[in-house]
Amino acid sequence: MEGAPGPTRSAGRCTRSPGSDPAHEPGESALGSAPHPRRVAEVGHRDRRNQRREILVRHRKPPSQTWRTFLRNHVKTLVSVDFFTVPTIRFEILYVFLVLAHERRRVVHFNVTTHPTSEWTAQQLREAFPFDQIPQYLLRDRDKIFGNDFRRQVEDMKIQEVLSAPRSPWQRAYVERVIGSIRRECLDHVMVFNEASLRRILASYFSYYHASRPHLSLEKDSPEPRAVQPPELGRVVAIREVGGLHHRYERRAA
Repeated sequence: MEGAPGPTRSAGRCTRSPGSDPAHEPGESALGSAPHPRRVAEVGHRDRRNQRREILVRHRKPPSQTWRTFLRNHVKTLVSVDFFTVPTIRFEILYVFLVLAHERRRVVHFNVTTHPTSEWTAQQLREAFPFDQIPQYLLRDRDKIFGNDFRRQVEDMKIQEVLSAPRSPWQRAYVERVIGSIRRECLDHVMVFNEASLRRILASYFSYYHASRPHLSLEKDSPEPRAVQPPELGRVVAIREVGGLHHRYERRAA
């Protein structure tokens, strides 16, 4: 029939207001069902982060100096001590005790023995430093040879001990570098017979080490400063040192 109205779908149609759009509700999905798990996790993560910020209160502390900074700041008042071994031609083991001043890389004292003890090591420390030349810090490793007698001697001399970490020779790089130089530049090229022989060899090498050997850390100068010689002084002459293993070069007039 032309006049009868057609069927309508208004009864089955669901009308929604703009405010009820799921897109405007962050806690619900587009179908109006349970909240999305990812959004719930994000909200929970933010809540836990805020709780940690409230519980963990940061206490700002002054930054502590690094090991390198400590060595640089106290280079003028710091010495290192260490032992190293040298085999003889008869396969005996000799022990060399070194005391190194960091400022100019000077070997302040050395001695040789076959049986190092804590009492002997303490005596070497007394011989190394007269009462008017006592350093402020002494750096050493944790070897048992530095026993009670040695520690008491350090306390009596009002020296502060600084111990390196176990198995960390890099923390005593200055004295370890000197020991390596002694081996490479001297002991690897000679034969040692006994204590007296080793003392003579080391005394000769340290004479060259202090007065002639250049050091990169000292701007190619030696521990005992050398004056620059101009060409006007004459030609360059080579002077044998350490039995001819090394040479000292100077300008001398003809």
